Amino acid sequence: FHAGITVESSAHAPMIAPANATATETAAFWHRVDYLAALSPHVLEALAAVATRRTLRANETIFIEGEAVAGLFLVASGRVKISRFSREGREHTLHMVGAGASFNDVAALDGGPNPATAIAFDDAVVWHIGRDDLKRIATAYPELAWALIESIARRSRYLVATVQDLAQRNVRGRLARLLLEQAEAAERGDLPAALTQEDMAARLGTVREVVGRALRSLSAEGVIDCERNRIMVLDRMRLEEEAAV
Repeated sequence: FHAGITVESSAHAPMIAPANATATETAAFWHRVDYLAALSPHVLEALAAVATRRTLRANETIFIEGEAVAGLFLVASGRVKISRFSREGREHTLHMVGAGASFNDVAALDGGPNPATAIAFDDAVVWHIGRDDLKRIATAYPELAWALIESIARRSRYLVATVQDLAQRNVRGRLARLLLEQAEAAERGDLPAALTQEDMAARLGTVREVVGRALRSLSAEGVIDCERNRIMVLDRMRLEEEAAV
């Protein structure tokens, strides 16, 4: 399902720096990352000089939870899914990382094992910086260290909100919130992630059958309309009420 897409929209131009780009050209690309944008050009060039580029196919695993720290990653194009798996193999998607965002920040900073598994959600390009290189540059340039701290703080806020979602909203409420997020992304001109019911279940901390029942319930009440491979939001006010804590 393309959840919450009410109009067709075009994707923004991908943020890919050419594989043969100079450090200066690659640094200009890194300047577009939110929490790095305010850094001095020489700091970005230092990062670009040690970064390696990796092209991924959809569903390709980047690293696995529990393995030795893989370093810091930045998404140049496409999307990456950050997930944890239960012993039974049930997936819980923690978040989706799009172009211009980083992931595995925590392990890159504390040196511990990867806290989750990273999988390319669709074809993607990522840049990678090893922990030792990151530590060396952050030691030389304290402004980078502070930028990384702020990034971790924002991620912590996101995780607190996720825990609140799981504790205070039922599946129908969490689904309503997800559909609203997808609709808002479409309205901004972003291309929302194409989600199957299994993808939705992984993001909502439940199973596919429960998501299916919630979708049918919302559809029967005229809140949404499931139209082939996309979902239309018909009553935004009702959906916001469902999503409210």
